[in-house]
Amino acid sequence: MPPEPSRSPDAGYSAVAETPRPALVGKHPCPECGANLEWSPKAQSLQCPYCGTLVPWNDAQREELGSAVVEQDLMVALQNPEAGRGWGQQRREVQCQNCRAISVFVDGRTAQRCDFCGSPAIVAHEERNDAITPQSILPFKISDGQIRDRIRQWYGSRWFAPNKLKNAALTDTLKGLYLPYWTFDAHVQAVWQAEAGFYYYTTENYRDANGNSQTRQVRHVRWEYASGQLAHFFDDALVPGTVGVQPKLLRKIEPFPTTTDLQPYTPEFVRGWTVERYQVDLGQAAQINMQEMESTVEQLCASQVPGDTYRNLRVQCQYQGRTFKHTLMPVWLVGYTYGSKNYQIVANGYTGQIAGEQPYSWVKIMLAVVFALVIGVLLLTAVR
Repeated sequence: MPPEPSRSPDAGYSAVAETPRPALVGKHPCPECGANLEWSPKAQSLQCPYCGTLVPWNDAQREELGSAVVEQDLMVALQNPEAGRGWGQQRREVQCQNCRAISVFVDGRTAQRCDFCGSPAIVAHEERNDAITPQSILPFKISDGQIRDRIRQWYGSRWFAPNKLKNAALTDTLKGLYLPYWTFDAHVQAVWQAEAGFYYYTTENYRDANGNSQTRQVRHVRWEYASGQLAHFFDDALVPGTVGVQPKLLRKIEPFPTTTDLQPYTPEFVRGWTVERYQVDLGQAAQINMQEMESTVEQLCASQVPGDTYRNLRVQCQYQGRTFKHTLMPVWLVGYTYGSKNYQIVANGYTGQIAGEQPYSWVKIMLAVVFALVIGVLLLTAVR
Protein backbone atom coordinates (compact mmCIF):
# COMPACT_ATOMS: atom_id res chain seq x y z
CA MET A 1 0.00 0.00 0.00
CA PRO A 2 1.31 3.50 -0.70
CA PRO A 3 2.23 5.81 2.15
CA GLU A 4 -0.34 8.11 3.72
CA PRO A 5 -0.70 11.33 1.68
CA SER A 6 1.02 14.42 2.99
CA ARG A 7 -0.85 17.63 3.87
CA SER A 8 0.28 21.22 3.97
CA PRO A 9 -0.01 23.08 7.29
CA ASP A 10 -1.66 25.98 5.41
CA ALA A 11 -5.32 26.03 6.47
CA GLY A 12 -6.46 27.35 3.07
CA TYR A 13 -4.64 24.70 1.10
CA SER A 14 -4.72 20.92 0.91
CA ALA A 15 -3.08 18.48 -1.46
CA VAL A 16 -2.92 14.74 -1.75
CA ALA A 17 -0.50 12.65 -3.76
CA GLU A 18 1.84 9.74 -3.99
CA THR A 19 5.22 10.29 -5.64
CA PRO A 20 5.92 7.24 -7.83
CA ARG A 21 9.21 5.41 -8.10
CA PRO A 22 10.98 5.52 -11.46
CA ALA A 23 9.74 2.93 -13.93
CA LEU A 24 11.41 -0.47 -13.75
CA VAL A 25 12.68 -1.71 -17.12
CA GLY A 26 12.97 -5.45 -16.88
CA LYS A 27 14.94 -6.93 -14.00
CA HIS A 28 18.50 -5.98 -14.91
CA PRO A 29 20.91 -6.39 -11.96
CA CYS A 30 23.39 -3.64 -11.12
CA PRO A 31 26.93 -4.78 -12.08
CA GLU A 32 28.30 -3.19 -8.88
CA CYS A 33 25.86 -4.13 -6.08
CA GLY A 34 23.33 -6.50 -7.67
CA ALA A 35 20.22 -4.37 -7.03
CA ASN A 36 17.58 -4.01 -9.74
CA LEU A 37 18.33 -1.17 -12.16
CA GLU A 38 15.60 1.41 -12.80
CA TRP A 39 14.82 3.69 -15.72
CA SER A 40 16.14 7.19 -15.08
CA PRO A 41 14.37 9.97 -17.03
CA LYS A 42 17.23 12.37 -16.27
CA ALA A 43 20.05 10.07 -17.46
CA GLN A 44 17.96 8.35 -20.15
CA SER A 45 19.55 5.06 -19.13
CA LEU A 46 19.29 2.38 -16.48
CA GLN A 47 20.50 3.50 -13.04
CA CYS A 48 20.97 1.79 -9.69
CA PRO A 49 18.86 3.52 -7.02
CA TYR A 50 21.35 2.50 -4.31
CA CYS A 51 24.89 3.01 -5.61
CA GLY A 52 24.09 5.29 -8.58
CA THR A 53 25.77 3.10 -11.23
CA LEU A 54 24.64 3.98 -14.78
CA VAL A 55 24.20 1.31 -17.44
CA PRO A 56 23.59 2.59 -21.02
CA TRP A 57 20.24 1.64 -22.53
CA ASN A 58 21.30 0.60 -26.04
CA ASP A 59 19.38 -0.24 -29.19
CA ALA A 60 19.75 -3.98 -28.67
CA GLN A 61 18.00 -3.72 -25.30
CA ARG A 62 15.26 -1.59 -26.84
CA GLU A 63 14.63 -4.29 -29.46
CA GLU A 64 14.05 -6.81 -26.65
CA LEU A 65 10.94 -4.83 -25.64
CA GLY A 66 9.02 -5.47 -28.81
CA SER A 67 8.72 -4.88 -32.52
CA ALA A 68 8.70 -1.51 -34.20
CA VAL A 69 5.76 0.83 -33.66
CA VAL A 70 3.20 0.03 -36.39
CA GLU A 71 0.24 2.09 -37.59
CA GLN A 72 -3.10 0.25 -37.39
CA ASP A 73 -5.78 0.43 -40.09
CA LEU A 74 -8.63 2.49 -38.65
CA MET A 75 -11.47 1.03 -40.72
CA VAL A 76 -10.42 -2.54 -39.93
CA ALA A 77 -10.23 -1.75 -36.20
CA LEU A 78 -13.68 -0.13 -36.17
CA GLN A 79 -15.17 -3.12 -38.01
CA ASN A 80 -13.48 -5.60 -35.64
CA PRO A 81 -13.84 -3.96 -32.21
CA GLU A 82 -12.61 -7.02 -30.27
CA ALA A 83 -9.21 -7.17 -31.97
CA GLY A 84 -6.07 -5.98 -30.20
CA ARG A 85 -7.57 -5.85 -26.73
CA GLY A 86 -6.33 -7.02 -23.35
CA TRP A 87 -3.65 -5.73 -20.99
CA GLY A 88 -2.98 -9.14 -19.44
CA GLN A 89 -4.13 -10.71 -16.18
CA GLN A 90 -1.70 -8.90 -13.87
CA ARG A 91 -3.24 -5.45 -14.19
CA ARG A 92 -5.61 -3.89 -11.66
CA GLU A 93 -8.01 -1.04 -12.39
CA VAL A 94 -9.64 1.43 -10.00
CA GLN A 95 -12.06 4.26 -10.79
CA CYS A 96 -12.41 7.54 -8.94
CA GLN A 97 -16.01 8.30 -8.00
CA ASN A 98 -15.25 12.03 -8.02
CA CYS A 99 -13.48 12.78 -11.34
CA ARG A 100 -14.29 9.36 -12.96
CA ALA A 101 -10.68 8.74 -14.02
CA ILE A 102 -9.71 5.06 -14.33
CA SER A 103 -6.16 4.17 -13.21
CA VAL A 104 -4.39 1.01 -14.33
CA PHE A 105 -1.67 -0.67 -12.24
CA VAL A 106 0.45 -3.40 -13.82
CA ASP A 107 2.84 -4.10 -10.92
CA GLY A 108 0.51 -5.11 -8.09
CA ARG A 109 0.55 -1.58 -6.66
CA THR A 110 -2.66 -0.16 -5.20
CA ALA A 111 -3.84 3.34 -4.38
CA GLN A 112 -5.56 4.96 -1.42
CA ARG A 113 -6.49 8.16 -3.25
CA CYS A 114 -7.05 9.25 -6.84
CA ASP A 115 -3.81 10.44 -8.45
CA PHE A 116 -5.77 13.00 -10.49
CA CYS A 117 -7.99 14.78 -7.97
CA GLY A 118 -6.86 13.41 -4.59
CA SER A 119 -10.28 11.95 -3.70
CA PRO A 120 -10.28 8.86 -1.44
CA ALA A 121 -13.48 7.64 -3.17
CA ILE A 122 -11.90 5.01 -5.42
CA VAL A 123 -13.40 1.60 -6.18
CA ALA A 124 -12.31 -1.45 -8.14
CA HIS A 125 -13.24 -1.15 -11.81
CA GLU A 126 -14.29 -4.00 -14.07
CA GLU A 127 -15.70 -3.75 -17.56
CA ARG A 128 -16.90 -6.37 -19.99
CA ASN A 129 -15.13 -4.84 -22.95
CA ASP A 130 -11.39 -4.89 -22.36
CA ALA A 131 -9.30 -1.89 -23.35
CA ILE A 132 -7.25 -1.78 -26.55
CA THR A 133 -3.64 -2.52 -25.70
CA PRO A 134 -1.30 0.50 -26.20
CA GLN A 135 0.91 0.02 -29.24
CA SER A 136 3.52 2.54 -28.16
CA ILE A 137 4.77 4.71 -25.33
CA LEU A 138 6.82 7.89 -24.99
CA PRO A 139 9.08 7.35 -21.95
CA PHE A 140 9.72 10.13 -19.45
CA LYS A 141 12.69 12.34 -20.30
CA ILE A 142 12.28 15.18 -17.76
CA SER A 143 13.06 14.04 -14.21
CA ASP A 144 11.00 14.93 -11.14
CA GLY A 145 13.80 17.18 -9.84
CA GLN A 146 13.94 19.15 -13.10
CA ILE A 147 10.18 19.60 -13.24
CA ARG A 148 10.00 20.70 -9.59
CA ASP A 149 12.39 23.56 -10.38
CA ARG A 150 10.32 24.62 -13.38
CA ILE A 151 7.06 24.49 -11.43
CA ARG A 152 8.57 26.65 -8.66
CA GLN A 153 9.51 29.19 -11.33
CA TRP A 154 5.96 29.00 -12.66
CA TYR A 155 4.61 29.67 -9.16
CA GLY A 156 6.94 32.64 -8.80
CA SER A 157 5.54 34.27 -11.95
CA ARG A 158 1.92 34.12 -10.73
CA TRP A 159 1.71 37.74 -9.54
CA PHE A 160 -1.96 37.65 -8.54
CA ALA A 161 -1.84 34.28 -6.77
CA PRO A 162 -2.52 34.31 -3.01
CA ASN A 163 0.59 34.38 -0.85
CA LYS A 164 -0.54 31.20 0.89
CA LEU A 165 -0.36 29.39 -2.45
CA LYS A 166 3.14 30.64 -3.21
CA ASN A 167 4.36 29.58 0.22
CA ALA A 168 2.77 26.12 0.09
CA ALA A 169 4.98 23.14 -0.80
CA LEU A 170 2.88 22.18 -3.82
CA THR A 171 5.70 20.30 -5.56
CA ASP A 172 5.51 17.71 -2.78
CA THR A 173 2.34 16.47 -4.50
CA LEU A 174 4.04 15.90 -7.87
CA LYS A 175 3.04 12.68 -9.64
CA GLY A 176 4.25 11.08 -12.85
CA LEU A 177 1.43 9.69 -15.01
CA TYR A 178 1.07 8.01 -18.37
CA LEU A 179 -2.01 9.39 -20.12
CA PRO A 180 -3.88 7.63 -22.96
CA TYR A 181 -3.69 9.27 -26.38
CA TRP A 182 -4.78 8.35 -29.87
CA THR A 183 -2.75 9.37 -32.91
CA PHE A 184 -4.20 9.45 -36.42
CA ASP A 185 -2.69 9.57 -39.91
CA ALA A 186 -4.59 10.33 -43.11
CA HIS A 187 -4.10 11.56 -46.67
CA VAL A 188 -6.65 14.08 -47.87
CA GLN A 189 -7.44 15.38 -51.35
CA ALA A 190 -9.66 18.46 -51.41
CA VAL A 191 -11.19 20.71 -54.05
CA TRP A 192 -12.57 24.10 -53.14
CA GLN A 193 -14.63 26.89 -54.64
CA ALA A 194 -15.14 30.39 -53.31
CA GLU A 195 -15.72 34.02 -54.18
CA ALA A 196 -12.46 35.92 -53.85
CA GLY A 197 -12.74 39.55 -52.83
CA PHE A 198 -10.32 42.27 -53.97
CA TYR A 199 -10.33 45.66 -52.26
CA TYR A 200 -10.39 48.89 -54.26
CA TYR A 201 -10.98 52.49 -53.15
CA THR A 202 -12.81 55.50 -54.49
CA THR A 203 -12.76 59.13 -53.37
CA GLU A 204 -15.97 60.48 -51.92
CA ASN A 205 -16.96 64.09 -51.21
CA TYR A 206 -18.92 64.95 -48.08
CA ARG A 207 -19.56 67.84 -45.66
CA ASP A 208 -18.48 67.69 -42.05
CA ALA A 209 -20.47 68.85 -39.01
CA ASN A 210 -19.44 72.48 -39.68
CA GLY A 211 -20.66 72.40 -43.28
CA ASN A 212 -17.15 72.29 -44.77
CA SER A 213 -16.52 70.20 -47.88
CA GLN A 214 -14.24 67.20 -47.23
CA THR A 215 -13.04 64.08 -49.10
CA ARG A 216 -12.47 60.57 -47.89
CA GLN A 217 -11.44 57.15 -49.24
CA VAL A 218 -14.20 54.56 -49.37
CA ARG A 219 -13.32 50.86 -49.62
CA HIS A 220 -15.22 48.56 -51.99
CA VAL A 221 -14.90 44.84 -52.78
CA ARG A 222 -14.77 43.30 -56.24
CA TRP A 223 -15.86 39.67 -56.16
CA GLU A 224 -14.46 37.05 -58.53
CA TYR A 225 -14.98 33.28 -58.79
CA ALA A 226 -11.99 31.18 -57.62
CA SER A 227 -11.27 27.47 -57.21
CA GLY A 228 -8.37 25.19 -56.43
CA GLN A 229 -7.09 21.87 -55.10
CA LEU A 230 -5.29 20.78 -51.97
CA ALA A 231 -3.28 17.67 -51.02
CA HIS A 232 -2.31 17.27 -47.38
CA PHE A 233 -0.99 14.54 -45.06
CA PHE A 234 -1.98 14.43 -41.41
CA ASP A 235 0.82 12.79 -39.45
CA ASP A 236 0.14 11.66 -35.87
CA ALA A 237 -2.71 14.08 -35.14
CA LEU A 238 -3.29 13.80 -31.38
CA VAL A 239 -6.60 13.15 -29.60
CA PRO A 240 -6.44 12.75 -25.78
CA GLY A 241 -8.29 9.80 -24.27
CA THR A 242 -8.08 11.10 -20.71
CA VAL A 243 -10.75 12.41 -18.38
CA GLY A 244 -8.38 12.87 -15.44
CA VAL A 245 -6.56 15.93 -16.84
CA GLN A 246 -8.29 18.94 -18.36
CA PRO A 247 -8.06 19.00 -22.20
CA LYS A 248 -7.37 22.76 -22.30
CA LEU A 249 -4.25 22.23 -20.17
CA LEU A 250 -3.08 19.29 -22.27
CA ARG A 251 -3.34 21.32 -25.46
CA LYS A 252 -1.02 23.91 -23.90
CA ILE A 253 1.74 21.37 -23.19
CA GLU A 254 1.56 19.64 -26.58
CA PRO A 255 3.08 18.59 -28.88
CA PHE A 256 4.63 15.26 -27.92
CA PRO A 257 7.34 14.03 -30.36
CA THR A 258 5.34 11.04 -31.57
CA THR A 259 6.85 10.86 -35.05
CA THR A 260 10.44 10.32 -33.84
CA ASP A 261 10.73 9.11 -30.24
CA LEU A 262 7.93 6.61 -29.57
CA GLN A 263 8.94 3.20 -28.24
CA PRO A 264 7.01 -0.09 -28.58
CA TYR A 265 4.77 -0.51 -25.54
CA THR A 266 5.83 -2.90 -22.79
CA PRO A 267 4.68 -3.09 -19.14
CA GLU A 268 8.30 -2.67 -18.02
CA PHE A 269 8.16 1.01 -18.92
CA VAL A 270 5.16 1.72 -16.69
CA ARG A 271 6.02 -0.24 -13.55
CA GLY A 272 5.88 2.13 -10.63
CA TRP A 273 3.84 4.74 -12.50
CA THR A 274 0.11 5.35 -12.70
CA VAL A 275 -1.45 4.69 -16.12
CA GLU A 276 -4.86 6.11 -16.96
CA ARG A 277 -7.24 3.90 -18.92
CA TYR A 278 -8.80 5.73 -21.84
CA GLN A 279 -12.48 6.68 -21.65
CA VAL A 280 -12.59 8.36 -25.05
CA ASP A 281 -12.74 5.19 -27.11
CA LEU A 282 -11.46 4.67 -30.64
CA GLY A 283 -14.76 5.48 -32.33
CA GLN A 284 -15.21 8.73 -30.40
CA ALA A 285 -11.58 9.69 -30.96
CA ALA A 286 -11.90 9.02 -34.71
CA GLN A 287 -14.92 11.36 -34.88
CA ILE A 288 -13.03 14.08 -32.99
CA ASN A 289 -10.08 13.61 -35.33
CA MET A 290 -12.33 13.91 -38.39
CA GLN A 291 -13.85 17.16 -37.11
CA GLU A 292 -10.40 18.60 -36.42
CA MET A 293 -9.11 17.52 -39.85
CA GLU A 294 -12.09 19.10 -41.60
CA SER A 295 -11.50 22.35 -39.74
CA THR A 296 -7.80 22.29 -40.64
CA VAL A 297 -8.50 21.50 -44.30
CA GLU A 298 -10.97 24.39 -44.51
CA GLN A 299 -8.36 26.75 -43.07
CA LEU A 300 -5.73 25.50 -45.53
CA CYS A 301 -8.12 25.95 -48.46
CA ALA A 302 -9.07 29.42 -47.25
CA SER A 303 -5.41 30.38 -47.27
CA GLN A 304 -5.26 29.50 -50.98
CA VAL A 305 -8.12 31.82 -51.96
CA PRO A 306 -6.60 34.83 -53.75
CA GLY A 307 -7.40 38.43 -52.99
CA ASP A 308 -7.97 40.27 -49.75
CA THR A 309 -11.03 38.42 -48.43
CA TYR A 310 -13.41 35.64 -49.41
CA ARG A 311 -16.94 34.35 -48.97
CA ASN A 312 -19.04 31.25 -49.74
CA LEU A 313 -16.11 28.85 -49.39
CA ARG A 314 -17.13 25.29 -50.29
CA VAL A 315 -14.78 22.36 -49.70
CA GLN A 316 -15.11 18.74 -50.81
CA CYS A 317 -12.69 16.25 -49.21
CA GLN A 318 -11.68 12.67 -49.82
CA TYR A 319 -9.73 10.90 -47.04
CA GLN A 320 -7.59 7.83 -47.65
CA GLY A 321 -5.28 5.61 -45.64
CA ARG A 322 -6.62 6.50 -42.18
CA THR A 323 -4.51 4.76 -39.53
CA PHE A 324 -4.18 5.08 -35.77
CA LYS A 325 -2.09 4.19 -32.74
CA HIS A 326 -3.05 3.93 -29.08
CA THR A 327 -0.11 5.38 -27.17
CA LEU A 328 0.80 6.53 -23.67
CA MET A 329 2.22 10.01 -23.06
CA PRO A 330 4.27 11.10 -20.02
CA VAL A 331 2.83 13.89 -17.90
CA TRP A 332 3.82 15.33 -14.53
CA LEU A 333 0.79 16.42 -12.53
CA VAL A 334 0.23 18.56 -9.44
CA GLY A 335 -3.34 18.56 -8.13
CA TYR A 336 -4.32 20.73 -5.21
CA THR A 337 -7.33 22.24 -3.47
CA TYR A 338 -7.51 25.92 -2.53
CA GLY A 339 -10.62 26.96 -0.68
CA SER A 340 -13.40 24.83 -2.18
CA LYS A 341 -12.00 24.48 -5.70
CA ASN A 342 -9.64 21.95 -7.27
CA TYR A 343 -6.75 23.06 -9.50
CA GLN A 344 -4.24 21.28 -11.71
CA ILE A 345 -0.76 22.04 -12.99
CA VAL A 346 0.54 19.75 -15.73
CA ALA A 347 3.91 19.42 -17.40
CA ASN A 348 5.01 17.53 -20.51
CA GLY A 349 7.20 14.69 -19.22
CA TYR A 350 9.32 14.80 -22.38
CA THR A 351 9.70 18.51 -23.20
CA GLY A 352 9.03 20.10 -19.80
CA GLN A 353 6.35 22.50 -21.11
CA ILE A 354 4.08 23.64 -18.24
CA ALA A 355 0.47 24.81 -18.05
CA GLY A 356 -1.68 25.29 -15.00
CA GLU A 357 -4.57 26.82 -13.13
CA GLN A 358 -4.41 29.07 -10.11
CA PRO A 359 -6.69 30.89 -7.68
CA TYR A 360 -6.56 34.69 -7.61
CA SER A 361 -6.15 37.07 -4.72
CA TRP A 362 -8.90 39.67 -5.04
CA VAL A 363 -7.01 41.88 -2.58
CA LYS A 364 -4.02 42.01 -4.96
CA ILE A 365 -6.28 42.63 -7.94
CA MET A 366 -8.10 45.51 -6.18
CA LEU A 367 -4.78 47.05 -5.13
CA ALA A 368 -3.55 46.83 -8.72
CA VAL A 369 -6.74 48.50 -10.00
CA VAL A 370 -6.46 51.28 -7.42
CA PHE A 371 -2.79 51.78 -8.27
CA ALA A 372 -3.60 52.01 -11.98
CA LEU A 373 -6.36 54.56 -11.31
CA VAL A 374 -4.02 56.69 -9.17
CA ILE A 375 -1.36 56.65 -11.90
CA GLY A 376 -4.00 57.59 -14.48
CA VAL A 377 -5.20 60.52 -12.38
CA LEU A 378 -1.62 61.76 -11.84
CA LEU A 379 -0.90 61.59 -15.56
CA LEU A 380 -4.05 63.53 -16.42
CA THR A 381 -3.20 66.13 -13.79
CA ALA A 382 0.31 66.47 -15.18
CA VAL A 383 -1.00 66.94 -18.75
CA ARG A 384 -3.38 69.71 -17.66
